[in-house]
Amino acid sequence: MNTNQIPTAVPPAPPAPPSAILQARALTKTYGQSSIQTLALDGVDLSIQAGESLAIMGPSGSGKTTLLHLLSGVLEPTAGSVTWCGKDLQSLKDAERTRLRRSDFGFVFQSGQLLPELPAEENAALPLMLGGMPRAQAVTAAREQLRKLGLAGLEARRPGEMSGGQAQRVAIARALVGQPGVIFADEPTGALDHATGWDVMRVLHDSAAATGAALVVVTHNPEVAHWCSRTVSMADGRVVAMATQKPAVAQPTAAVLR
Repeated sequence: MNTNQIPTAVPPAPPAPPSAILQARALTKTYGQSSIQTLALDGVDLSIQAGESLAIMGPSGSGKTTLLHLLSGVLEPTAGSVTWCGKDLQSLKDAERTRLRRSDFGFVFQSGQLLPELPAEENAALPLMLGGMPRAQAVTAAREQLRKLGLAGLEARRPGEMSGGQAQRVAIARALVGQPGVIFADEPTGALDHATGWDVMRVLHDSAAATGAALVVVTHNPEVAHWCSRTVSMADGRVVAMATQKPAVAQPTAAVLR
């Protein structure tokens, strides 16, 4: 061994593909106090390309949701970095990260997280209004997005007056209305039956592809993962496997919007 050489603490990661827009580098996240800590993510390297659809799979506690929250700037890593279009998210102030999540990222959650007191058009328009767009202009844009998702005529309905599948389409409209570069979806079909879940994934996948947005989906369901062009499998906070596949294109049984 050459004692004049100083070993590096973190080996250099392979360069990101030229089209990578979002990249994690040696991403680590721990929770708890220094004496009792839980390692949720352990040195993850991951690159996401423009327009790519990526599924993150793994058992409970594998780190998949933590990874999504770090990639989207919701959480800060204990070590490592996340870069969006070459910009290190940790270099941004809290207010800047908030604006980034509102303008460049879209989110779809298992429960939808719609505001029950607002009609569909205002729920979908929220990211634009929070960004400073006048209400009338934001609602007009939201109505157009709802129309594209098959919800024309339902704009005035509140979430409690809609089916599960319809409410998730409103959540997808909200994620898309700001024309984000990445849509993050955390178990987007977890609260839906099989047929409705398949239909929601078709809408989510096709809508992201139509706008050129990358799609990152956390799921435990292999059928949901099949809508994505690449699957990352996680265990104990690490990426243990990656696979590419041809995304699903058709419903094996009759699709019904419920």
